[in-house]
Parts: sequence; C-alpha cells; structure tokens
Amino acid sequence: MRANGQLIGSSAPMIELREEVNRIGHSDAKVLLTGESGVGKELVASAIHARSSRAARPLMAVNCAGIPETLLESELFGHVKGSFTGAVRDKQGLFAAARGGTFFLDEIGEMSPATQVKLLRVLQEREAIPVGGTEAIPVDVRVVAATNRDLEDDIKRGRFRTDLYYRLNVIAIHLPPLRDRRDDIQILWEEFLSRIAKERDEQPKALAEDAKAALLAYDWPGNVRELENALERAVVLSKATTIDLAALPDKLTERRAEPLVADRPHANPTLDVIERAYITWVLQSEGGNKTRAAEVLGIDPSTLYRKLSRYEGGVTE
Repeated sequence: MRANGQLIGSSAPMIELREEVNRIGHSDAKVLLTGESGVGKELVASAIHARSSRAARPLMAVNCAGIPETLLESELFGHVKGSFTGAVRDKQGLFAAARGGTFFLDEIGEMSPATQVKLLRVLQEREAIPVGGTEAIPVDVRVVAATNRDLEDDIKRGRFRTDLYYRLNVIAIHLPPLRDRRDDIQILWEEFLSRIAKERDEQPKALAEDAKAALLAYDWPGNVRELENALERAVVLSKATTIDLAALPDKLTERRAEPLVADRPHANPTLDVIERAYITWVLQSEGGNKTRAAEVLGIDPSTLYRKLSRYEGGVTE
C-alpha cells in the first residue's frame, strides 16, 4: 500500500479491497475502516479520497488517540480567542480546514464520550461550533473513520455511542492482516526497498535467500508497518549491497523455518526449496487438508494446488 492512493498487492484480499475502494470512491458515503494496527488504514483512506470527486480538495487526518482529550475538541472544531487559557487567537478547526475534501478520523474508538456527542452533532447538522464560539461554521467533508477496536463490544460496554456508530458505519471495510495475504509480502518488500533507496539516493539493496525466507515465514503481528520498519532497519544496518539474515530483527530470525529441517540435505537451500519445505510442513500439520493449509499459508487454494502440482512434477518455481 502507498500513501499516493495506489494500493499495492496481488493477493485475493487486495484485489477485493481495490475493487471495493473503486466502487465507493465516487460516492460521498461515510466509511468505517476496521482492522489491526499497521494494516494501512490511513493509506486506504487516501485511496478513497484519490478516487473521489473531492480529490482536488484537502485530505485532513487526525489521530484521536494521539491528541489529549482537552485539546481534541479544539483541533476538530476550532476555538475563538479567549475561550480558554492559551487561546490567544482564533483557530480554525480541521473540519473547517478540510472543507470540500475528506476528513480521516483515525482511532475513532479512543474518542471520549463528550467529544463523541459533539462529533455526532457535526455529522447530523453539517456544521460545527468552535470552542467558546456561538456561530456555527458549515461543514462540507466526507468522513472516513478507522479503528482497531471492536466498536460493537464498546457499545455494549457503554464506551461508544450507538447513534454515532451507525452514522459512521454506512460502508464498512475490513482490512486483512498481512499474515492473511502472504502473497503480497514479496511485492511489498520490493516496493519498500525501492522507496528507501530513493530516499537515501542510492541503489536498492537486494535480499539474501535466507532473509527472504525469514520475511515469508514470519507472522507479522505489526502488519505492513512492521515489515516496512524491519526493512528500514536492515538497510541502515547492512553495510553490503545485499541484506542478509543478520540485519533483520531478532524476532524474525528466531521464528524462521523450523520446518526447513526437512530439506537439510541442501547445504545452502534456495528460496524455492525453503518454500517447498515450509508448504510441506504446513500441509502435514493440517493433516493433509489443502483448504486449511492454504488458509494457514495465506494463499488461495488454487495457488497451493498449482505449487503442489509443480512439486510432484519435480519442478520448483
């Protein structure tokens, strides 16, 4: 995924995500993005904005968990001079600054109940009153919200307003974790290494086969953000033009390839051999159930069948 509105990946979940973003882009419907931290919710919001009729207008974003509650209301709706200590001049809120564009509310589940009430009014009335002000300011934005929380559970616990939830949840999009779309890991590392090299004004570094195997075998609990950070670290630590296993974070190397002992006769196994050994191990662990093995591997069953057919024919990809 990229912040310029281009969603990168060839896996089935990414193809479906791109199709959904294309379908809803030109509408003004509110969107609620859900998924684990690091899956790229802000990039999807950017993609939605880029495909909308509001693309020429601002895309404003605020992390509701990153701003103290006492300041969030002012950031969102603005304030007038003298409304509180430190308010030495009028301030335009982000809703006003995003006029005609898109407003991305990240970590919406962390918003306090008091601010939720004020946000609900903005969505209902399409106007905002600055802190300490009396005159309402028209609001013309498309709202895209995101959360890694279970908002329905928060509603049951009294932590999130039901009416606000339904205002935001007009179109719901769930973003899959990276472990459920392993087919995208290679294209992502190629994209990140290319971008990092461009930023450093140098040639992209290559990955050694053992480093590739570790990246493919890891579960990525931090998702795409964790992959990007791991590669940035590796580029900095690696003095050679090729990134080897030693340059990757320890947690990646510790979890790599227990199943690879099945192919121990290969002193220096290729990536194809490593992949074959890993697939064989997963398939054995799932009792030969190819559908379940494909789910664990994060690939389509058709892709698994194609790989197994190649293996049976003595051919590696």
